[in-house]
Amino acid sequence: MGEAGELELGVERFLADGFALRSQLASFLEISPEELERRLPSSTDDLAALHPGAFDPDQAGRFYEDTVGTGHLLELAAWHLGSADYIADTLRLQQRFARGQVLDFGGGIGSHALAAAALPEVERVWFVDLNPHNRAFVQARAAELGLGAKLSCYRDMADPALPGRFDTIVCLDVLEHLSDPAAQLALFAERLAPAGIALLNWYFFKGFQGEYPFHFDAPELVEAFFRTLQSRFLEVFHPYLITTRAYRLA
Repeated sequence: MGEAGELELGVERFLADGFALRSQLASFLEISPEELERRLPSSTDDLAALHPGAFDPDQAGRFYEDTVGTGHLLELAAWHLGSADYIADTLRLQQRFARGQVLDFGGGIGSHALAAAALPEVERVWFVDLNPHNRAFVQARAAELGLGAKLSCYRDMADPALPGRFDTIVCLDVLEHLSDPAAQLALFAERLAPAGIALLNWYFFKGFQGEYPFHFDAPELVEAFFRTLQSRFLEVFHPYLITTRAYRLA
């Protein structure tokens, strides 16, 4: 894209309208803007209501792929719109490091993937998400914003179309949803280019009142995660006071 397009998807544009998130989501779901506004405030509770209670770790992937449906789009949209200042700082961090071939793993509604695709330093964004509705929505958003040529969507990292190495890996608000986040870290280490940067955060906590039932928090899982993180990656300082950290290979 040219300079105008890059500026259009900068942080200020995200703070203004979430990259046209409301209008794009209403159109994608084929509902009115009024219906969207009615559903957004209850989206987190609506998604939590789908949780089966005793969550089988081995079925977590299938749950996100088959069960949550479009409810995850609404919940993520509410989170990105309601926490715009926080998301904006993660976009600033991404602007600082993103370049070349970018993997957005578990990218949800695509805020970071779209912003990365608009950066001149980025050659291509590879958006990976289990939920087919998320993939379809992000592909539609990219096309509408003129970024279709720089962004493509896939179910998982095993797809042979993906490059063997990535210059930038973005994985935000995802690791706590995985039954084996340490294994995912090891895979990131294998696929990160020697001079690449991974932007990661996590929240292994089900909440004081169980408000995050989708999160895994078993002590042995968390310990394995941190042992892998500390053996495979070295943190790179950045100045933003957010939970997201930047890492290079150790």
